[in-house]
Order: sequence, then C-alpha cells, then structure tokens
Amino acid sequence: MGALTSNRNKRAAEFQPSPPSGSGYNLLYVAKKLKPSPSSSSCKAPTPTKTSRSSVSRLSLYPQQGTVKDDKAASGSSSIEEVEMVEDEKEDIHRSGEAQEIAAKYRELDQKAPSTSSEVVSELTNGKMLELLSLNRESKVFDVDRGLPVHKKLHQESAEKRDPRLRRLSFSIELYETKRALLMQSHPAKKKEDVTEAPFMPLTEDEEEMVDNALSNSYRRKILVTHEKSNITITGEVLQCLRPRAWLNDEVINVYLELLKERENREPKKFLKCHFFNTFFYKKLASGRTGYDYKSVRRWTTQKKLGYGLLECDKIFVPIHKEIHWCLAVINKKEGKFQYLDSLRGADKKVLRVLAKYVTDEVKDKTGKDIDVTSWDQEFVTDLPNQENGFDCGMFMIKYADFYSRDIGLCFNQEHMPYFRLRTAKEILRLKAD
Repeated sequence: MGALTSNRNKRAAEFQPSPPSGSGYNLLYVAKKLKPSPSSSSCKAPTPTKTSRSSVSRLSLYPQQGTVKDDKAASGSSSIEEVEMVEDEKEDIHRSGEAQEIAAKYRELDQKAPSTSSEVVSELTNGKMLELLSLNRESKVFDVDRGLPVHKKLHQESAEKRDPRLRRLSFSIELYETKRALLMQSHPAKKKEDVTEAPFMPLTEDEEEMVDNALSNSYRRKILVTHEKSNITITGEVLQCLRPRAWLNDEVINVYLELLKERENREPKKFLKCHFFNTFFYKKLASGRTGYDYKSVRRWTTQKKLGYGLLECDKIFVPIHKEIHWCLAVINKKEGKFQYLDSLRGADKKVLRVLAKYVTDEVKDKTGKDIDVTSWDQEFVTDLPNQENGFDCGMFMIKYADFYSRDIGLCFNQEHMPYFRLRTAKEILRLKAD
C-alpha cells in the first residue's frame, strides 16, 4: 500500500500547475463575468490625436499541462485514476485549441512592426512608343472617319457582307442597352455622399472634447449615460474599452447595436430592416447537452416584445464570441443565405448550422408553418476588411453590422479603427447612431 500511495502522489504531482512564467500566449483562461471588463471587435477617415493603453487585460497565462504517459507497471486503480483525470481535461483542452489558434494569430499580428513603402512609378512611354501611337491625319494606316485601322475596317465590312446576323446582333445590343438605361432611371443609385461620406463624418471639436473627457481617468466612476430600453448603464469604466488597444465589452457592443436599430426606425427608407441580437443570444442558443437549445431563446422574439416579426427583416445580425475573439453571423433573408464574417478569416460551420436550425424552429413556433432553408447558401465571407492587430476584432464586428445595415460595401480597413473608436464613443454618449 505504501508503494501504491507513492505512485499516486507522483502522478498527482505531474498534474500540478507550475507558477506562471515567461510571456506570450499559452493556454488561455478567460474570466466570464457580467461586470464591465475590456474584451475583444477606399476611404479616408480622421485619426485620434491622443493615444493611450488600456491598463486592463482579460488574458491570464498558464503553463502547458503535462501529458499522461502509459505505465504498464502501474496498478489497476492507478490506471483508472489516470484515465479519469485525462477524460476530465479532454474537453477543456479541445476548447482551448481554438483559443490557442486565435491567440497565435494575435501574437503574430502584434509582433508585426509598422512599415512604410514608397510607390515606384515606371515610365510606360518613350519616344518610339509615342511615335507609333500618334494619330497622324495624313497617315494612311488609320481611317479618320471611323477611327479604325484600315485592316480592321476591311475585315468588319467583309464580315457584314458575309454574315447578316451581325447586323441583327448589333440591333439586339442597342435594344438591351436602351432597356438597361430605362431600368437604371427607375432605380436610381444611392447618392455618392450617402455611401462614402456618411460613415466617415469627422467629429467636431466639441464632440472630440466630449469624448476625450469621457475616456479620461477622472470620469471612470461616473455614470455617463443609461439606455432605457436595454437598461444598460454606461459608466466611465465601461467606456474605457473604446480607448486604443482595448477589447470591446458586452455593454458597449449591445448598446451600439441597439442604437443601430433605433437609427433604422428613425429613417426606415435609408436603411435595411434589420434585427440585432445581443451578445448573449448565441451563447444561450448553443447551450445544453446537444449544443442547441431553442427553448432557451424562444421568448426573445415575440411580436409583443419586438413590435415586428423576426422574419420580416432583411438581415438578422448575431454576434459570436469565440472566447477571446469576436465574429459576426448574419441570417440574410434578403439574399437567402447564412453568412459568417471573421476579421481573422476564420470559418465556423457549426455556427451556420445552428442558425439554420434556429430559423426553421422560429418559423414553426411563430407561424405554424414549415420553411426549407436547405437551399440557402452558407457563405464564409472572404472579401472583407481584416484586422492587423490583436485587439480590434470587436470594432470590426460592429462595423460589419453597421455597413451591412446600410446596404453598402465594407469600404473600410484597419486604418479607420482609431476613428471608429472615437465615433462609437460619441454615438453612445449621445445615444444616437449616425
């Protein structure tokens, strides 16, 4: 028994965590708490004149755990004990694998030093090229009336004589062009300023001063605003996550998404009809033993609570939190697809499968009808702005939702993030999204 006890103590010692040491991303532990804490989201835009670093970090570093080696000489009870310990940790190790992969990307982005490059302009023409391309009226090589080289003119005339179908084709092209012009007149494009200027309007001096004061340390303990509908209070401490290099928290993200919905209600003709779930919706939906629990979110979308039917919306936005990384999923009813947007170009098929099942259950529950979404595309959007650091994923996520609700392209990049942080702070302080 003494030897058996000694063997157990040795194996137990192998699983004892050693004190944290070194720096960098190892196995990550993310504190899950509801109180405010920083967490992680061609056009030109202004940049903030002041920079600062957040003194709050949500990462805790732990050393790699030891591995269990097969010991044929161990007693039966010791072996069972080892297997049980491994099984208990297997699920945690599996979950941490994805977090480690994201953390590795963050580390790689953070280590990249900013660099500048100058454009190299090459001369495309010289004296000989200009001489060959010059249009000399006295030259016999070009036909002045038609603007075509002689050999092309002869070839075209020969073809027209040889094949009268070309003339019919030319008429069809003109007809289609006329129809297209009439269609464009009946569906005018959005004004250029609506697409390129509205999302990038610079802050006024008064707005910059207001944001600067709200983000200062002297305002940390003050209540800045309270959003009555969502019952979310924004203090100076909560708003600190909009300072440079900080990770966005749930309160800021959820209030901002509420403001996007209120913006749509003010100007319904200017924005798509959308619904914005908060950051807790998907976590609740994907809970339970099977990884799917519709009953837990069934009452979130009643007609009485929303004032509209969920599937009346063109797009439904679902924030996805990957432990240390924010992504966005979209139920795009307008185009009949499920979309996944990740600023690190990740792809999570499970998210889209869960949302597809959710749409089916939601329609059945609210209308009693069946809907077939098997024909809907599942798109992992790749043509989108990517983050180039380890802390702006939350900002990218909320701006994906902002621009998609405007029904415009994602015409921003990493350089706009400092401006978007200031703009988001201003909009939250005024409880109005522009």
